[in-house]
Amino acid sequence: MSAPDIRDRLGLKRVINVAGNMTSLGASIARPEAIAAAAEMLPHFVSIDDLQRRASTAIAQATGAEAGCVTACASAGMSIAIAATMTGADLAAIEALPTTGPRKRVVVQLGHMCHYSAPLEQSIRLTGAEIATFGNVNRATAWQLAHVLDETVTAMMFVVSHQTVQHGQVPLAECIRVCHAAGVPVIVDAAAETDLTGFIAAGADLVVYSAHKGLGSMTGGIVAGRKDLVRAAYLQSRGIGRGMKVGKEGIAAAIAALEAWPSRDHAGEQAEQERVLDLWREALRDLPDARVETVDDPTGNPIRRLAVRFLSANPAAAAAFADRLGDGDPAIVVRDEFIDINRFDLDPCNLHPGEAEDVAERLRSEAAKPGSTGGPAGGMSVAERQSAATARLLAWPD
Repeated sequence: MSAPDIRDRLGLKRVINVAGNMTSLGASIARPEAIAAAAEMLPHFVSIDDLQRRASTAIAQATGAEAGCVTACASAGMSIAIAATMTGADLAAIEALPTTGPRKRVVVQLGHMCHYSAPLEQSIRLTGAEIATFGNVNRATAWQLAHVLDETVTAMMFVVSHQTVQHGQVPLAECIRVCHAAGVPVIVDAAAETDLTGFIAAGADLVVYSAHKGLGSMTGGIVAGRKDLVRAAYLQSRGIGRGMKVGKEGIAAAIAALEAWPSRDHAGEQAEQERVLDLWREALRDLPDARVETVDDPTGNPIRRLAVRFLSANPAAAAAFADRLGDGDPAIVVRDEFIDINRFDLDPCNLHPGEAEDVAERLRSEAAKPGSTGGPAGGMSVAERQSAATARLLAWPD
């Protein structure tokens, strides 16, 4: 007999996540080590400063940084990292935020100004900082970066994400070279990345990771980097970071996930993902008017996905197919960031045993239905689908 499912008790629809590490779905499957550490820590009292010191050691060992701390999430980590460059360890300046001093501009190349369910700029402006963009959406240069660096700049934010423009940007190494020549620290937003050492090794001053997406901890963020800046970031808990605090259980879980990372069977995980992609590709073999192909993660994470591109005359064919999957029980939620260009992706990195086969059966069933690609018309347009989603959001909690 299978274990009781809390979703049934709470009256929630079951979901199979083939979208990836999405916050809106609960991000990722927590690792057993992280769950055990959180449960073990919850009944006890502990000095949070001491627990964060222990976390700093674990973060330093995992990333090669001088120090680190755990925060509520990666978005919170970005805000306190920026605040750290503005205030240093000055407690009075920390309490004064978001009132800013002379160094209050954060430089971002325009192609990195993405939206991750909230605008990147908001995590910057929460500190009181201002944003100085450089370049154009599809082209930025080192000389444009150098031109905006002056005595008012507190930091540069470099975003590593599939949601940014993937061409024509100034690479990280060049950004670090130009910024360091001007005495400006570089903060890397690496929220969804699993390269725990490369950004620090490249010379980034602070790197912000999600604790739960790739690492499989509880919801949390990790700030790693220079000791003086990490200290200043941690001290933001005396100011704007108070509302971004993480509990003892989250810190303990992050430590456990970091310590488990080197011993995880990464090769085995990737091999299983390839097996699943082959299974799904075969299930969609007879889907008419569609091209199905394996694509690599654009930022270099060791994840491959199945891209389903609809060639139908109906521009909303992919959206209609995705909606039918989502309307089932359990709901199968796909990665729909390309839905407006008639494509969705299937991500295999968050599956429980047996779910890959359940997805394959549903894909096969939907692909076999007459009119599975939507035909020349019918169903909601992409714009109507987005409007309906907005209407549901604005009606919450009804």
